[in-house]
Amino acid sequence: MPAPHSQQTWQQNPPGQTGPPPGPQEGAGGAAPPPDAGPSMAPPPEDTPNTTRIGMYGGPGMPPPQQPPGAAPASPSGGRRRGAGIPLWAATSIALLVGLIGSGLGLLGGAVLVPQLTGSTADRPLGAGDGPPDPPSRDPDSIAGVAQEVSPSVVSIQSTDDRLIGNGSGFVVADGYIVTNNHVASGMGGDLEVVYHDGHETSAQLVGAASSSDLAVLEAEDPLDVDPLYFGDSDQMTVGDPVIAIGSPLGLDGTVTTGIISAMERPVTVGGRGEESYVNALQTDAAINPGNSGGPLVDLNGNVIGVNTAIATMGAEEIGGGAGNIGLGFAVPSGQAERIAQELIEHGEAPHAVMGVMPDLRYAGPGALIVEEDLPDDQEAVEPGGPADRAGLEPGDIITEVDGSTITDAEQLLTEVRSHAPGTEVEVVFLRDGDEHTVELTLEAADD
Repeated sequence: MPAPHSQQTWQQNPPGQTGPPPGPQEGAGGAAPPPDAGPSMAPPPEDTPNTTRIGMYGGPGMPPPQQPPGAAPASPSGGRRRGAGIPLWAATSIALLVGLIGSGLGLLGGAVLVPQLTGSTADRPLGAGDGPPDPPSRDPDSIAGVAQEVSPSVVSIQSTDDRLIGNGSGFVVADGYIVTNNHVASGMGGDLEVVYHDGHETSAQLVGAASSSDLAVLEAEDPLDVDPLYFGDSDQMTVGDPVIAIGSPLGLDGTVTTGIISAMERPVTVGGRGEESYVNALQTDAAINPGNSGGPLVDLNGNVIGVNTAIATMGAEEIGGGAGNIGLGFAVPSGQAERIAQELIEHGEAPHAVMGVMPDLRYAGPGALIVEEDLPDDQEAVEPGGPADRAGLEPGDIITEVDGSTITDAEQLLTEVRSHAPGTEVEVVFLRDGDEHTVELTLEAADD
């Protein structure tokens, strides 16, 4: 399908670079169609004003953290690069905060900075004992209980190339196989390293990636023996259901945040030119930040119901600093993620579905209008012999519904089609000269 005109401008932290992230990108304006779109993709349009930005999170590209003068070196417990990925603005804010706290303590003059030890604690030297206690157990149905169960199977992903600073997240699904985002894996140039919850590090190889859905599968060379996570049924989730996000935001491994499902089937388009991802996403207010990408979004049973992928931001120029979480996060639904991960493990690739039409990006809806004017010789509004052509769709038809989901614009048509597996039969409702028609067609795999 052609790339529809997004009603939004997308911003991304591009992996594979050093230095601070670039400014907002105009994701659609003038771009050539993504290579995986085939004949049913169209060039993106010019800028659209009054837009929201989506940032893809995780992956290298953030500048190295800045430590305040006299700060202690990073703890070795998390490996040599566990702290990588904190952007300059965040590190500067931390340094400023430390300075302010230090100044405040100095103003106290004679204030006691270390509390006096009393009782039995004062009778033994600090640090005595057999080491830190195990974390207290919690009800397995509680948020703490779920976090304790799931966290050992969540990993941090980083590059072994010292020139690439940044990190992402992932989770174990079987025998060393790890699911993450394509933009995390692709930004590290093949030099991948996985860090488990206990600090165990191992190199990892890319098994396969699907840029159209921003998913990838890695295989750890020396995997740690942890319980794999299981995919739940994202279709059974509803707005208001509690969820838990686990990952490594800003390099802080094992971070747990909570929230709810804020919306279902939210069409989201993210990524750079030629690497666009179209996701019929779960929206959540669980805090997601750079480094969370590829980590699991789980329900209160500990089942993965989404793969954290993107976040809407105000933009650095609007909030006076680095863009971060504002409670609008997006995850690839487990129904799509499980299917694609399985295909990547078995075949190394996972082609997306196409209908074989080119929507008109200038049409404001409702519905998606199939282009009706003449096109260049190498493009067809309805692919000859494709699914839509066989079902009788024609240029000028307006698609208003696919498989029971209302189509509001071209972007939603694309994300809805790609949420299905190739070979799926769907019911399509369309308007022709004001009259409503219904046909059934079988989606095909993209040939790229």
